[in-house]
Amino acid sequence: MAPLSPVANPQKIESDRRILELLAQTFPSISAASTEIINLEAILNLPKGTEHFVADLHGEHEAFRHILKNASGNIKRKVTDIYGTSLRENEIRQLCSLIYYPEEKLQIIKATESNLENFYNITLHQLVSVCQSVSSKYTRSKVRKALPKEFAYIIEELLHESPSDYDKQAYFNRIIETIISTGQADSFIVSMCQVIQRLSIDQLHILGDVYDRGPGAHLIMDTLCQYGRFDIQWGNHDILWMGAAAGNDCCIANVVRVSLRYSNLATLEDGYGINLLPLATFAMETYADDPCEEFKSHVDKDDQTHSEKTLRLMSKMHKAIAVIQFKLEGAMVDKHPEWKMADRNLLHRIDYTKGTVNIEGKEYKMTDTNFPTIDPTDPYKLTAEERHLVHKLHHSFTVSTALRRHIECLFSHGCMYGVYNSNLLFHASLPLNADGSFKEVEVKGTPYKGKALMHQIGMLVRSAFNDDTPAADKEYASDYYWYLWCGPDSPLFDKNKMTTFERYFVADPDARKEEKGYYYSLREDEKICDMILDEFGVDGTQRHIINGHVPVRTRKGESPIRANGKLMVIDGGFAKAYHKTTGIAGYTLIYHSSNFELVEHEPFSSEEEAIRNGTDIVRSTKMVEQTSQRIRVRDTDKGKILQSQIDELSQLLYAFRHGIIKERGMEKSSIV
Repeated sequence: MAPLSPVANPQKIESDRRILELLAQTFPSISAASTEIINLEAILNLPKGTEHFVADLHGEHEAFRHILKNASGNIKRKVTDIYGTSLRENEIRQLCSLIYYPEEKLQIIKATESNLENFYNITLHQLVSVCQSVSSKYTRSKVRKALPKEFAYIIEELLHESPSDYDKQAYFNRIIETIISTGQADSFIVSMCQVIQRLSIDQLHILGDVYDRGPGAHLIMDTLCQYGRFDIQWGNHDILWMGAAAGNDCCIANVVRVSLRYSNLATLEDGYGINLLPLATFAMETYADDPCEEFKSHVDKDDQTHSEKTLRLMSKMHKAIAVIQFKLEGAMVDKHPEWKMADRNLLHRIDYTKGTVNIEGKEYKMTDTNFPTIDPTDPYKLTAEERHLVHKLHHSFTVSTALRRHIECLFSHGCMYGVYNSNLLFHASLPLNADGSFKEVEVKGTPYKGKALMHQIGMLVRSAFNDDTPAADKEYASDYYWYLWCGPDSPLFDKNKMTTFERYFVADPDARKEEKGYYYSLREDEKICDMILDEFGVDGTQRHIINGHVPVRTRKGESPIRANGKLMVIDGGFAKAYHKTTGIAGYTLIYHSSNFELVEHEPFSSEEEAIRNGTDIVRSTKMVEQTSQRIRVRDTDKGKILQSQIDELSQLLYAFRHGIIKERGMEKSSIV
């Protein structure tokens, strides 16, 4: 190991003097700086924290929260490692259930347990052992920050003492006994379980699409905003909701339409207070006698959430907002001819007498020809009632404080892409040409490609919410959200067209085809993946691209591991709508200090079932990649930051010892 205080460069110290003066305010003496260097060097030699990667959560809040609570099966693995030879499988399952849902599980146990004191004694000892295991790769300081204030001292004592140590045995046992005798056992168990959950995942990476399809996107966002230790690479469904919050009427119409398509109004109404009554009233009046067959919601046959009467109303609302959407999008396409999306304007291509539509030179019979709000001579013009309705929806979205708070969370924790510990993360695609080169895409008249394109888009969408953005630029940024949702060269879409109109009104499957961009096929090539990784400056001997967006059809034999291990696609279908397609109910990719593991999930039944019977959703776990040696913190991005801090502190030590900067008494320091 290099000496803690290497020979410094006097010229560099002089040029960095202002920085070192500021650093000396925090570390005012040789002893303070030396102590911090020793502490940082120790951290560098700890195993790296466990990272979890998930994608395409699509509003499945119960399944997502369960995954956070059980750390995608990692907690059960720890419990099994400790108690696999001393507890039966059912006992391990029940202990894990207690760790995941401590408050609820305790109520069930207390109603049936005859010797509660014995239960408390055994359980507290078990939880201490599990907590010692999950906290072993962290410093005491980091563990201390994860502890609840009311029990921090006691938990810390238990974690760093061993009941097997004869000299400490009475001390350890007496702490446990006193917790029970003072009536604090329940609260202490809950706190211990929460600490275990918190320490089992060091960093959570979400590869986009929190929103749409499932009922609880707002609940997922509430969880994430409180969770804190996450980053997100925005998905196309996230960007759609961000655009709606920015006041883009095309995005607003799409958000409402998709919510109705999946009979999911909870996020809109309960989560964000969006008033849909004007839409319901308009739809009942406008489509009163229309069965709206093509607009029936996608509802699971066992779902009893909505009555038949409600579903009929939702179908009418669905059609009403879809027609409004096509009108709004027609105006947006005309406003931005540079996007080259004129082929998506189809209302003027309908023969309202024959009931056909001309798409790319071919005439198709339409499945629905009832358009009471469309004037064939001016098909994209909104009626007065439609304009009033759009105004009402626009107001609801733009004044929703809950929605704005969640969008701010997406901005503070997210971007178009992320690079973490030799892994390049982005939701869907990176536009490529047929030969594998990066495709140039114009943004506000300037061509960008590769990393520069992703960076520019990230900057642009943020500007829609910045108060200092000029009005014209803010309007363009707001418009661009819709392009990101369905534009042919959008990295979040990357298909030749979005055939929403065709899926509603044309039965011929040929009309509904959407051709994917070249990235989706070329990413199977290891050389292409290496080129992309080089573009984003991703180094390391074991580096990867990780995507979501496209469900992996496990049922048909597709693998999430591509390009000889360089690429991982981890959309396993959390949304119930995808379970039949994928054959599973989601993936979690787990990056330990010694390996990559891919966890397949079963459909989540309910929290009640998990609490009462200890059922879990881990279907199988398979090794993706084994590292040649255990990865330490010094090998990570965090390690690079810590090493730079050590280098600066070493310069400060040199400056102190050579009188370049004077030591200060600790009592004079304003920062401790």
